[in-house]
Amino acid sequence: MASFKKIARRTFLIGSAAIVGGVAFGAYKYTRPLVSPLEAGPNEAALNPFIFIDQTGVTIITPRAEMGQGVHTTLAALAAEELDIAWEDVRVLHGPPAAAYYNSALMQATLPIPEYSKSAFMTTISQALGQANKLLGLQLTGGSTSMMDGYERLRHAGASARETLKLAAAEALQVSVNSLRTQNGRIIAPDGNSVSYSDMASRAAEIDPPQVELRPKSDWKYLGKTMPRVDMLGKSTGTAEFGIDVRVEGMKFATVRMNPRLGLPMKSIDTSAALDMAGVEKVIELDGGFAVVATNTWLAFQAAEAVEVEWVAAAYPAEQDAIWTAIEDSFENKANSQLRDDGDADAPIAGATEISAEYRMPFLAHSTMEPMNATALFTGDALEVWCGNQGPTLMRDKCADAVGLDAEQVTLHTTLMGGSFGRRSEIDFGVLAANVAKEMPGVPIQLTWTREEDMSHDAFRPAIMGRYKGAVKDGKAVLLDAKVAGPSVTASAMKRLMGFSAAGPDKVHVEGAFDQPYKIPNYRVTGHLTDMDIPLGFWRSVGNSVNAFMHDSFLDELAHAAGTDPLEFRLDMMRNEHAPSAGVLEAVRDMSGWTGKTPDGIGRGVAFAHSFGTPVAQVIEVIDEDGSIRMNRAWIAADLGTILDPGNLEAQLYGGMIYGLSAAAFGEITFADGAVEQQNFPDYDALRIHNAPITEVKVMESVGQIGGAGEPGTPPSMSALTNAIFDLTGKRARTLPLMHEFDLLV
Repeated sequence: MASFKKIARRTFLIGSAAIVGGVAFGAYKYTRPLVSPLEAGPNEAALNPFIFIDQTGVTIITPRAEMGQGVHTTLAALAAEELDIAWEDVRVLHGPPAAAYYNSALMQATLPIPEYSKSAFMTTISQALGQANKLLGLQLTGGSTSMMDGYERLRHAGASARETLKLAAAEALQVSVNSLRTQNGRIIAPDGNSVSYSDMASRAAEIDPPQVELRPKSDWKYLGKTMPRVDMLGKSTGTAEFGIDVRVEGMKFATVRMNPRLGLPMKSIDTSAALDMAGVEKVIELDGGFAVVATNTWLAFQAAEAVEVEWVAAAYPAEQDAIWTAIEDSFENKANSQLRDDGDADAPIAGATEISAEYRMPFLAHSTMEPMNATALFTGDALEVWCGNQGPTLMRDKCADAVGLDAEQVTLHTTLMGGSFGRRSEIDFGVLAANVAKEMPGVPIQLTWTREEDMSHDAFRPAIMGRYKGAVKDGKAVLLDAKVAGPSVTASAMKRLMGFSAAGPDKVHVEGAFDQPYKIPNYRVTGHLTDMDIPLGFWRSVGNSVNAFMHDSFLDELAHAAGTDPLEFRLDMMRNEHAPSAGVLEAVRDMSGWTGKTPDGIGRGVAFAHSFGTPVAQVIEVIDEDGSIRMNRAWIAADLGTILDPGNLEAQLYGGMIYGLSAAAFGEITFADGAVEQQNFPDYDALRIHNAPITEVKVMESVGQIGGAGEPGTPPSMSALTNAIFDLTGKRARTLPLMHEFDLLV
């Protein structure tokens, strides 16, 4: 089967007529050395990866995955802003697996230093690390980096395309290029005559795209405004294609059942009852489990239940109590990291009041609304895969390895996703589909996981314990000494996805604690790793989600020990350390009308976290409603550095907060006899409309560089809630989820 480069014109531009005289433009200064994944056929022209112009108009090809976060809309707006195309004419497609779509920002945050305090030199080093990712060609959506990566690249793509088209028009019209202007996909001459971009595509293909200065913010007409979502019509009408919607002629349907003791094989299997069911075509043994292929998905689910299996026992602690014991024991191990060590955390402080606290955070599942699924067609010398995924090059390469093909023999279609939150940065669901398809050559197989399989075979957020010690004197914090223990998500995921584990201090393990913008004289954070074989993955906001809860909760405890207003306590340590962070705290104070005093029956909590380059402050209000605690109102302030789409940013921050509040209230994964106990949403609930707080969001832009949006709303949410519950009840929550200790409105 031909590579993507040979079939692009037939399958990539979905819904387009034959492409005649097309031309693709890209970001000159970033992608010129990289090979475009598009290859022109007769009467076609392809230049670079991001903007494709054919006789039907302009298609903007985005390098990042759309999983509900609106990334296709904002990336398209970046290009359309410079290209001068009418928004109603914008078409967007996800790019194929290609090194040209590498994520330039993904590795910029890997230095083990606080993001908020980077020097100019360290910023330069970070940018160099980001560009080094070009060598790996990692095309990943994650780390809240889509806009950091695309902010200049997509604008350069639009600008270089616009100016190349003007050069082509100047030649065709025999006028000076400086006399031409562009508007809504047309190039306009001084006499009023105009030509369309499509008219100039063939000529432009012969011109080397120039390097162009980007337009100033004062000239923006799309960026900085709330734009209509390019995916909204399809999602509203049910015509949008998610992975689970894919249909290929002759398709069969399958499901998998893997060892509930994660990562281990079967002892024995009896498939006779399943194979006796009408419509069941095959049971395929896999490494660690089996798949059932049938004429429909529901039948495959039922047949999988009929298979009798004996599983190998767990290689990790089989019971939840034993897991906690293993994590607790790792406090005695040599620290893996000590990324903050200001002052002397061991020296006695005369006249200070000391306090200590221990926190526990559970394993968590990603719990996406669309369960894991993939469709695969294996023909012997080629593999075609359809699935929502966050890492197309990684998914393609792993699927190729699984079926014994080269990467060039695999065609991957990245669909829309019904949520991800980091789950679809994994490759297991695609590789399993490829393995099943290999056993039935020539037959398209759609592999869909049951909700129970999805929930219990996730790559989980790690369970973590934190031991905090601190001291206050004269109303101020003078000591914060934190120890964080638990298994490493970085080590687990890197070994599984990349084949190696990162060496050195594990920054992710302590992010959200060591890197917060507080000036405390004696400030130490150490990380202790637990060796455990439970598969761990990148859950929304990763280490920040656990550490921000523990760190900010302890700051609240210190504030109360000092007899100081919790918000002012934080501000006092922050004002001279990082002004933008202090700015969001001041903003949320003013938005919420914070006074530090609440009447009976009402509790308010404040929280702050700096993550993914974005400082976020939240205030949550809870009320006593007939003995139950209800989240009533919430306020969020965040400094994104540059506001590209305020409506979408507000939605992302709100969604991130709700995701965190759901986890704080109800989320946990626990183990019994080596297997996950939670199986479906009744066991792993989330906030609904009736118990979610009415929320006000304010986005700001004073940081100086663009920050992330998809994840920073999650880290401060949990401690804002528990701090509010403490204000209401006088009881401090140090273990999540809250449902075990408090009567929450459900």
